[in-house]
Amino acid sequence: MNAPIDVSFFQRDAKPLTSYRPYWAKRFGTAPFLPMSRAEMDQLGWDSCDIILVTGDAYVDHPSFGMAVIGRVLEAQGFRVGIIAQPDWQSAEAFKALGKPNLFWGVTAGNMDSMINRYTADRKIRSDDAYTPGDVGGKRPDRAAIVYCQRCREAYKDVPIVLGGIEGSLRRIAHYDYWSDKVRRSIVVDSKCDILLYGNAERALVEVAHRIARRDPVESITDVRGTAFFRRSSEDGWFEVDSSVVDEPGVVEPHINPYMTTSEQAAAQGQSCSKEDAANGIAPSAGTACATGPNAAESAMPAVQPIQFMPNLSLRSKAKPPPRDKTVLRLPSYEQVKSDPILYAHANRVLHLETNPGNARALVQAHGEGATARDVWLNPPPIPLSTAEMDWVFGLPYARGPHPSYADEHGSHEGATKIPAWEMIRTSVNIMRGCFGGCTFCSITEHEGRIIQSRSEDSIIQEIEDIRDKVKGFTGTISDLGGPTANMYRLGCSSPEIEKHCRKPSCVFPGICPNLHTDHGPLINIYRRARKLPGIKKILIGSGLRYDLAVKSPEYVRELVQHHVGGYLKIAPEHTESGPLSKMMKPGIGSYDKFKQLFEKYSEEAGKKQFLIPYFIAAHPGTSDEDMMNLAVWLKKNGFRADQVQTFYPSPMATATAMYHSGRNTLTKVRREMRDRDEETVDIVRGEKRRRLHKAFLRYHDPNNWPLLRDALKTMGRADLIGNSKHHLIPTFQPMVDGSYQSARKKNSTPSAGGKTGLGYTTNQDGKAVALRPRKQDEHALLEPKSDVRFRGAEVRGNAPRPGKLLTQHTGLPPRPGVKPRPAAGGKPKPKPKR
Repeated sequence: MNAPIDVSFFQRDAKPLTSYRPYWAKRFGTAPFLPMSRAEMDQLGWDSCDIILVTGDAYVDHPSFGMAVIGRVLEAQGFRVGIIAQPDWQSAEAFKALGKPNLFWGVTAGNMDSMINRYTADRKIRSDDAYTPGDVGGKRPDRAAIVYCQRCREAYKDVPIVLGGIEGSLRRIAHYDYWSDKVRRSIVVDSKCDILLYGNAERALVEVAHRIARRDPVESITDVRGTAFFRRSSEDGWFEVDSSVVDEPGVVEPHINPYMTTSEQAAAQGQSCSKEDAANGIAPSAGTACATGPNAAESAMPAVQPIQFMPNLSLRSKAKPPPRDKTVLRLPSYEQVKSDPILYAHANRVLHLETNPGNARALVQAHGEGATARDVWLNPPPIPLSTAEMDWVFGLPYARGPHPSYADEHGSHEGATKIPAWEMIRTSVNIMRGCFGGCTFCSITEHEGRIIQSRSEDSIIQEIEDIRDKVKGFTGTISDLGGPTANMYRLGCSSPEIEKHCRKPSCVFPGICPNLHTDHGPLINIYRRARKLPGIKKILIGSGLRYDLAVKSPEYVRELVQHHVGGYLKIAPEHTESGPLSKMMKPGIGSYDKFKQLFEKYSEEAGKKQFLIPYFIAAHPGTSDEDMMNLAVWLKKNGFRADQVQTFYPSPMATATAMYHSGRNTLTKVRREMRDRDEETVDIVRGEKRRRLHKAFLRYHDPNNWPLLRDALKTMGRADLIGNSKHHLIPTFQPMVDGSYQSARKKNSTPSAGGKTGLGYTTNQDGKAVALRPRKQDEHALLEPKSDVRFRGAEVRGNAPRPGKLLTQHTGLPPRPGVKPRPAAGGKPKPKPKR
């Protein structure tokens, strides 16, 4: 399986995916779609499912959907796999639709963390869900992985539960939860799953599935990389390193002053001397006690003795350190980190240092105290897939479309049954996995790892041809050839030995590592070969681009700009100031300027008028008000007007989230006693008012933000930016505005106060009132509720949530419109309160 065509340099000391003996049920063959009902199972000739997958997404049989990949991988191993997609979580009945699984449940919240999918960065409920037919929100519960595991256990309590997906990966240890503003336990504890698989888990899943199939108890499967589970005590043969404290060295013995007399030395130790050598008055050497009693004269030291400094052997031990593959690091316990932000920051830093599969050690974190205490054990990350294994995974027989049960009466997946996430990727091709950028606000590295796993050129071309020949309605345009980062294909460390031992969180910050090769030649070859395929009119690049790498290969930039940009190219410098950029681990704005010059140069050569669309982030840890002001000035100077504003979203386990919670820079050594406050602390943007100000700077052109910006600029001593010329940031006059914010995503736009859209006015430079044209009413906005949807109808019912109460769909949230209240214990509905 480890074929010579492997384009990564990472050592693959792992059992190949295709080397397992297939399970006996392979005789049933391949299903056109994995069954979602008993009727489909009957058509396939199945009496039961070996494995049932539960997911919070609609089932789309496409390699960009995690559940489809997992299902097809297990099917290729010979297992009969069924899928329960977006089940009704109010009871366990929906989880019994396919019967009892013979081997185990496979549970995931979906392609996104369920809380990020459901809530905006301002903790407001979204009204849509791109992974649901019809873009309808509310089809999955909050903390879906936990709820699904509970229902699976309730349905068939003796069936093992294997948890995976992005939600499980990002919550595998005690983690800060932005929505409840507290540190939550590991999802292994809360979900009560038998084993958690984190990351891209094909390798771990295949191993676990075959071991359960041969009747190994799931609690005995403790040696598989990329897994987490409960453990009462450490296993024999392991060396445990305590990393549960910071800034607490061992006992330091004070140095003895050689100029002290024996009586002074004894007095300092709370003792006394019966006889003193007055002629010399020299203290005994270090480590010698003062002589007392009748034998004092006999035990007295010589009058003169040289001072000897002995090395601290405990600190300079030449003993060989224990092997890393048998070493486990003990993190601070959940009880410690939930109440100590400094220990939380320390634990997060240790976790991110142990992410390289070549040298990572196991981690353990205690949950509970006393007799109920248990350890959550995390094995090292999985070995990345080889190129041949990547080709095998992406070459499985995917139907490349939604399950037929989602189709309308015409058999179409358009209109009311459209799944936006599938529409976005239906003609895209994933060419690689992983990212070595290490951006602190991003969770790709925590999930997919920083080792790039690339497919072969032939495999990519074959998938493009399959799209051309099999996808209904294909127009000849491939929407994307990319991955987490479009231009990291076949990039990696030039030395396998260095890559194996490296512990840097990023290969491109603060600069591009000299050991990282930046040859974009293989990617250019794929672009050129794909363009020549019959029936392919255009190939676009829609994935994010690492422009500091791109400028190292001007030929690649030329190829990209002249052939693969559809008029606009999105790019994410994120900020212009060094303060926030250093906390993001992003390159300086100078790299963006270099890329912009190449972009404009090659666009002009091709005779095309094309534009860069830069993305910026507001309220990121380490961003001051002055930083946002400088960014707004840069945007005004360069003529950019941001339509959609991206606000920092503290996702679980991200490095920037640890900064947000602790106020410390976890990219440096975490100490209680800081040596450099400016370097080790981070400016945290908290509170609605300040977050709104940072967003307002990004949308400096919106008149609704001008009053807030004027007050802020005057407070900051920058009133010189207020004026009516093109060189000023905002004008002195103020139109009559409704205070609304209209973005491209109309459904999630904040409605105007009272819905007023009447006639407005402004004043010109002469102070005269000038009427404004009436603002056109937005039909979608008028249909939205006029208050926070979380409190919809709560005021009327008299059960508005108390301040500080956690709002979730299954604890304390008022029922959504159209959802019937659950019956009481006796089976009768609760009486409605009198009004």
